[in-house]
Amino acid sequence: MEYQTLTVGIIDKVATVTLNRPDVRNAFNEHTINELSIAFHELGRNEMVRAIVLAANGPAFCAGADLNWMKKMAAYSHEENEADAMQLAQMLRTIYLCPKPVVAKVQGDCYAGGMGLVAACDIAVAVQEANFCLSEVKLGLIPATISPYVIKAMGENAARRYFLTAERFTAQEAHRIGFVHEVVAAEALDAKVAEVLKALVGNSPNAVREAKVLVRDIAHRPVDDVLLADTALRIAHIRASGEGREGVQSFLEKRKPGWLN
Repeated sequence: MEYQTLTVGIIDKVATVTLNRPDVRNAFNEHTINELSIAFHELGRNEMVRAIVLAANGPAFCAGADLNWMKKMAAYSHEENEADAMQLAQMLRTIYLCPKPVVAKVQGDCYAGGMGLVAACDIAVAVQEANFCLSEVKLGLIPATISPYVIKAMGENAARRYFLTAERFTAQEAHRIGFVHEVVAAEALDAKVAEVLKALVGNSPNAVREAKVLVRDIAHRPVDDVLLADTALRIAHIRASGEGREGVQSFLEKRKPGWLN
């Protein structure tokens, strides 16, 4: 499809979804939300794609909600607000549950709902100059729809502070609290993201997909008999899979696995 608020391209098994509204600091509206949902749904099903980058054009990564969209929402009924919020919640879940690994390439400031986009990704790389802010309470709002992902990414203790204070914080602080994985100089951003993508694309597509599900399913579960049985079943299935057998066999034979051909 032709996108109005995004650009989408695929090169060498890597898809790049780029927020493309630099004139409004890539703030999103209902059209952006819908297009992101469509893009990640389609790319998640595309067998040519091994990894996805979420990027942005212009000096800011994402300023959160578009002001004109917010003005329109101010006149919504409770039911209309709920339906509108559900569209955003479903889009974030689509990114979070995407079967392909997703890398956020944060080249500039990231505020409010933009932080939800980053948190829904699997890996986040940010430039040193980027600032972050959960600014909702300044407007009398709360970061409700993004909260499941942001709290997972930065942890409850950090979320308690930044949800309540709406303080702006640096990329270094975002790294310290675990919200982003890497902080680099602006001129090194492309190289670092390429390095991460090389690692992702070089691994078994099936194993990467299952490992992503594994983290999501196992985190915070008690280590009981049910969990032991679950993990034993998962490794048994993956060992017996085509890529599991090929990976072990290629290692023993000292050759490249078939998924690299």
